[in-house]
Amino acid sequence: MSPTRREFIRTASATAAGLALAGGASAQTTSPNERLGVGCIGCGGRMGAHMGIVKALQNEGFPVEIVAVSDIYTPRIEAAAKNTGGKPYRDHRELLADPRVDVVCIASPDRHHGPQAIDAVLAGKDVLVEKPLVHWSQFDVVKRLTKLVEDKGAVLQCGTQYAADSVWRQARQLIKDGAIGKPIFAQCGYFRQGDWGERGMPILDPNAKPGPDLNWEAFLGDGPKRDFSVSRFFRWRMYLDYAGGPPTDLYPHFFTPMAIALDCKFPTRVSAGGGKLFYNHEREVPDTVNIVADYPEGYTVAILGTQVNARGMETCVRGSEATLCFSGPGIQLFSADGKAEPIREVPREKPGDAREMWVNFLECVKSREKPWSDCRTQYYVQTAINMGELSLFEGKTAHFDAERERIVI
Repeated sequence: MSPTRREFIRTASATAAGLALAGGASAQTTSPNERLGVGCIGCGGRMGAHMGIVKALQNEGFPVEIVAVSDIYTPRIEAAAKNTGGKPYRDHRELLADPRVDVVCIASPDRHHGPQAIDAVLAGKDVLVEKPLVHWSQFDVVKRLTKLVEDKGAVLQCGTQYAADSVWRQARQLIKDGAIGKPIFAQCGYFRQGDWGERGMPILDPNAKPGPDLNWEAFLGDGPKRDFSVSRFFRWRMYLDYAGGPPTDLYPHFFTPMAIALDCKFPTRVSAGGGKLFYNHEREVPDTVNIVADYPEGYTVAILGTQVNARGMETCVRGSEATLCFSGPGIQLFSADGKAEPIREVPREKPGDAREMWVNFLECVKSREKPWSDCRTQYYVQTAINMGELSLFEGKTAHFDAERERIVI
């Protein structure tokens, strides 16, 4: 038995005992001797990775099993059912009604993440949902989801796997303890080379069309009504109706950990620049976006990136007394005068990846604690990202009305 699995089972047993003494358990909690049944919603390529992790954890002895799968496209649902043995459903609401499903994993297109997570929480399920938490136009949805998760006491983990690395929480404590003085400026970004359009999302069946095997209306969700397009269906990341380019596809990975380190809440104002600077086919979403967010605590975060060039940049937080860099053994501190040699090094306690995000999620399902990339954290992250997208598209600075929790352009 691996230490991680042993700790998981020990925590589960202690939690169950505590709940029994307290006189009951929440709707989401099962006996430590029972398997957690996982329902998979949206069975495309990203879900394949999640399925692989869950199956690997099950093989390691974790009490977890995929029991149901759902998709609006028959070939995907048939493949997922064959791969996992899960019962196939064409409607995610039918999957949520299955009493064997305790938790759900959501990896559908962006526009469906929030509404499906809301349905899951209302059905009494805990949720691991892919980033972004909502589509860039759905700010009201993320507000509703966050309130619902907190009111219901549900566990929601967003799939920003870089947040599993312990260095971000270590940095948060260092900053809180005054290791860099007052935070002034932070930078993070995601740089890659390659379009997620024509080459990145292949059209699996050029002859696909709406009907019994493809629910086009379900795909559109609460977005604009469009005539069927095989490109929109298979290459949805290219279109603004369903995605937002780097800020939604990529930036949550690095901005979420930075938000954890800085304990970011709502920004006061956000501006963004960039656009479709290189990939100029039918793609609608930008390939390059640079977001600058100002926070009421008196610091700025720059979230930068492009899909045209993979050379990265330093991830760091500059303070009045020192600079904290995520480098070396984990964290390095440099003097504020710019000298090249570090004045302190802090080894990372534990690396993390998508598997560790799943383990953390399962532990929190048992303990009812907040996971690393919880819904409230993602509400703050999503607010800055949505403001950046709106700033870019509108050509204006986006402001945040904290009293009413609304974005003002």
